[in-house]
Amino acid sequence: MDKLPINIALAQINPTVGALSANADKILQHWRAAGDEIDLVVFPELALCGYPPEDLILKPFFIESVKRTIDELVKQSTSLNSGALVGCPWDIDGQIYNAVHLIEGGKIITTIAKHHLPNYGVFDEQRIFARGDLPTPVAFRGASLGIMICEDMWFADVAAHLKSQGAEILIVPNASPFETDKDDIRLQHAKDRAQETSLPLVYVNQVGGQDELVFDGGSFVLNGDGAPIFSAPYFEEGLYTLASAAADAEDDTQRLYRALVLGLKDYINKNNFGGVLIGLSGGIDSALSAVLAVDALGADRVHCVMMPSQYTSQDSLDDAQGLADNLGVRLDNISIEQPVAAFNNLLAPHFDANTPSTTFENIQPRSRGLILMALSNASGYMVLSTGNKSEMAVGYATL
Repeated sequence: MDKLPINIALAQINPTVGALSANADKILQHWRAAGDEIDLVVFPELALCGYPPEDLILKPFFIESVKRTIDELVKQSTSLNSGALVGCPWDIDGQIYNAVHLIEGGKIITTIAKHHLPNYGVFDEQRIFARGDLPTPVAFRGASLGIMICEDMWFADVAAHLKSQGAEILIVPNASPFETDKDDIRLQHAKDRAQETSLPLVYVNQVGGQDELVFDGGSFVLNGDGAPIFSAPYFEEGLYTLASAAADAEDDTQRLYRALVLGLKDYINKNNFGGVLIGLSGGIDSALSAVLAVDALGADRVHCVMMPSQYTSQDSLDDAQGLADNLGVRLDNISIEQPVAAFNNLLAPHFDANTPSTTFENIQPRSRGLILMALSNASGYMVLSTGNKSEMAVGYATL
């Protein structure tokens, strides 16, 4: 079966943690864009508050703010033809749940609470949320909807319970962070649930960067045999239906690069930095960092600084300038010879003939770091580290 029992739109949005008003505006924008032909717009897990909300959930004022914002969304829904599944933290009898509301025509039709709360890796839900009961299907426009929130899809019991209660379709709002190869794992769990129940499954994932996490989207729809009938793009915000163009295939390297670009872009923009500062050396690591930054922010928001010492080769200077010219970024040249000499003179009484050479070598990158941080404080741009993974792993990179 390649047709769903109702017309569903997948709202793969990029919320910001804690930004309730801005997130509500984004939800309404996509909800309104669905038009008259759509019955239900499905938003990601905790779309109203963003994911992961962490200790905001423990603050009563925040939960009250969530309730007021939901009340406003409910009012706005009176002018909209479709219903919507909107995820948010919700107080039920004094306990806070990771929940999703089915909203339509000026009222909350039902509220479903998440049953399986992940508590591994980056997830900490058992500490901040109460566990919901096994959900029951929801009657909506002639269809019986089985709603499973994110982790609930990773176990067979929720889908089996919904099937036994008469569900005709499984709908899964998610906030599942990007990891290499994780999309295959998600898809396999979804296929298992669809095949076990013979029900079509709609999977809607958050997109965007939040601190150290990146959410990759990649929402999809499966038929009751577990075969994909629609795939949304990775790393792109948008509203998608079965009639939308399917996403192009990408290899693992492309997807990893796009994750880096989106994570950097959202970190800078959501934290209100004007742009980034990069110490350009002429080497591969800083060159790749600069390319990523330009793809994420545009050349006008990337400021590169070459900081040569007496040991810097002309090749390094030429390579840095060539890269800056190719990317169209600003490149300043600030010599570190004077500050390095000043530190050497200051510390000379504390050194002797047995002082290791690394002592003198490391004064150079530390001087560069001081210069970059001073420029950061002056400009409001964030310093972007250029250390590679091997250097980071052993703590050698200049931070």
